[in-house]
Amino acid sequence: MLLGISLILVSCGTDKRDLRTKPYVKEVFAMGTYIKITSYDKGHEKAIQAALDIARDYDKKTSVNQSGSELDELNAQSGIKPVKVSKSVYDLLAKSYSYSKKEAGFDMMIGALTSLWHIGFDDARKPSQAEIDQALPLVSYGAIQFDEKNQTVFLPVKGAKVDLGAITKGYVADKMTDYLKAHGVTTAIVDLGSSSLSLMGHSPRGETTPWRIGIKDPNKQVSDQIGFLQAENESVTTSGIYERFLKVDGKVYPHILDPKTGYPFENDIQSVTIVSEKGVDGDALSTTIFAMGTKKGYAYVEKTKTIGAIFVDKDDKVYVTPNLAKRFELDKSSHYQLGSTDDLRNEK
Repeated sequence: MLLGISLILVSCGTDKRDLRTKPYVKEVFAMGTYIKITSYDKGHEKAIQAALDIARDYDKKTSVNQSGSELDELNAQSGIKPVKVSKSVYDLLAKSYSYSKKEAGFDMMIGALTSLWHIGFDDARKPSQAEIDQALPLVSYGAIQFDEKNQTVFLPVKGAKVDLGAITKGYVADKMTDYLKAHGVTTAIVDLGSSSLSLMGHSPRGETTPWRIGIKDPNKQVSDQIGFLQAENESVTTSGIYERFLKVDGKVYPHILDPKTGYPFENDIQSVTIVSEKGVDGDALSTTIFAMGTKKGYAYVEKTKTIGAIFVDKDDKVYVTPNLAKRFELDKSSHYQLGSTDDLRNEK
């Protein structure tokens, strides 16, 4: 689960794209959140409903907190036998494996730990050190076995568990966006719980006018924002510490767990927003970069070049990568301040 992004829409249409004056908005509850499509195109109601059904389908197949899902069955059969899964789930698992292999801080086998803490659910608790020590050896993506010919997946170690919460929303957002594009939708936003946005085309305000979205204030659970970002034909994804957490003896434990220690990551980041071409990249990379802390995360983004990032640290400073600097505007009514990216490049 990720930190929210507040969306600001201006409903002023243009006839060139055959747009509505007011948006058509449709939503469903799936994947533990409200998934919404806001479209300005005329006459695409069936396509929008079908795109929402894609989210429902993945929810039924991939939820690890829902009995009967394909991932629930896969986890139940760990150490016992391979499980045949649908092509959509197999492809998602394979994609998750590729990210686990190349990105630090991201491990698709984190389930043995997330199920212990269960942060965000009524039975959330701080596990004992003995429980964490027992679970840590099970967090190893390299152990998972794929059989592409038979479309089966096997977790060879008993008790090992897959948890794809750090990538599924972005992956599904891409699938929904691709479907909508294929069915003629040009001007819309696919919103998976406000933490993963896919922006289709340009704003209804003009043929070349970008959307304007508000980046959520990580200190507040309401619609306040730290600033505004202009974006078009891309994905905007945020990971942060406040939206799901556990408080024990006055200490706050955020939900993003370190696969090496078994505890939530401890660094100077409150939230990081990733702007990327694809939602699946933004979803996985927001977790990866969050795990690094502000300095190392900033260095990673600069090397990657195909993404941009907005960091909010625990001193309430906002750092924006150069490729987004002209597109981001700090909300002057907020208490946040823009930090100099030179400070992130220099060692203290």
